[in-house]
Amino acid sequence: MAFKRVQSLSLYPLGDELTTKLNGIGFKLGGNTEKNPNIEDALIAAALEGMSGDFRVLALLTDWFSLHFERVNIDRLIRALKLVRDRRAKVYFSAVGCWLQKHQGFKKLSKIYRGEDIFLGLNKSHLFLIKRNGEDPRFKNSKLRVANGTLRNRPDDILTPTQLAKIHSDYYYRILIGPSYRADMASLYFRNPAITASELAKKTYGSFATAWEVMKDIGLIRNIN
Repeated sequence: MAFKRVQSLSLYPLGDELTTKLNGIGFKLGGNTEKNPNIEDALIAAALEGMSGDFRVLALLTDWFSLHFERVNIDRLIRALKLVRDRRAKVYFSAVGCWLQKHQGFKKLSKIYRGEDIFLGLNKSHLFLIKRNGEDPRFKNSKLRVANGTLRNRPDDILTPTQLAKIHSDYYYRILIGPSYRADMASLYFRNPAITASELAKKTYGSFATAWEVMKDIGLIRNIN
């Protein structure tokens, strides 16, 4: 069966729609919460918003990575980022990759951006803040220059892994299986057993072959008395 990974790129949400998705992956922003939004899509949308000037969202996104980096599907994140033109979003994820490069896959993420250094804020004023306050240790030695104290560190504003697993099915299965297309497919299939293999692949950005295997394997388990 041919391996063909779906590469479609959705429009990333803004405003209230973005808030509901971010709440759905563990941000505590208030308001409505979307159930089971795609994790990597929500992370990219948050970076696009944050690197456009919303430092509150960017701070929460950074805190999210500190708590949940082990559950990120790095392959999916990198594939999606290759379709994003915004270089500021790419430099953010590259910086996250540098910060977490000791963990599996993140070193590859650090290479998503290879351009010149980018300052978080206006270059001249932010350079002054860096000289005065030093650099945020999480982004030191990366292409993203961030003055210490610019991004507030408030992990209490992010759900813990246990709390997030209670509200996000994909995250729950990523804990059980590992951060993979297979985990997301199992999650979606158990929520919607009438779904076809092609729909399962499309909605999880995975391959038809993996979707077919997941459905077959779950079928075997269901036949156990």
